[in-house]
Amino acid sequence: MIGVTEDGALSVITLNRPDKANALTEEMLEALCVAVEDSRDQKVLVLTGTGKVFCAGADLDAARAGLATSPLWERLSGAIARFGGLSIAALNGTCAGGAMGMALACDLRVCVPGTKFFYPVMKLGFLPQPSDPKRLAALVGPSRAKMILMAGQKIAADEALTWGLVNRIVEGDVVEEARALAADTLAADSAHVRGINGLF
Repeated sequence: MIGVTEDGALSVITLNRPDKANALTEEMLEALCVAVEDSRDQKVLVLTGTGKVFCAGADLDAARAGLATSPLWERLSGAIARFGGLSIAALNGTCAGGAMGMALACDLRVCVPGTKFFYPVMKLGFLPQPSDPKRLAALVGPSRAKMILMAGQKIAADEALTWGLVNRIVEGDVVEEARALAADTLAADSAHVRGINGLF
């Protein structure tokens, strides 16, 4: 349910459980961690999904069984954040719950029109993953972060663009847009890519 394709120095990791809105099981989350870690030497990492939803977060049955508090979420977002090249979340649809951590850890986020962002931890009685509030606040500010985490608001794509949560709304193929954004990075020397990434 996790696909990995490599095209030279670019890796595309795809969530492939569209019948369940790409909701993550423990096995999928573990596979995502391994896929990101195995891509550490690539210049570009793209995360995307199949179907009309990027990811609904944790599978609810799995969440109730303990996945909501699994250290795998932090392992995944940490691996993305440490990636030495350019990481791009190519959001083919709504990004919810713990899946926000993947997107927040990426360098860039592009989405299709109609994408919504929400993180219903207040309603579900879970805490957000430890790194997520700080990454969210760094992008949108503390007050807007609390709109999502505490007021439980669903943020539409156009508002997310205004807030700085996403960099671009794409009418066409978000993976192709990610490839276009990555063109300069892919053409550069690996040491130069890591040198610029290390400035941030």
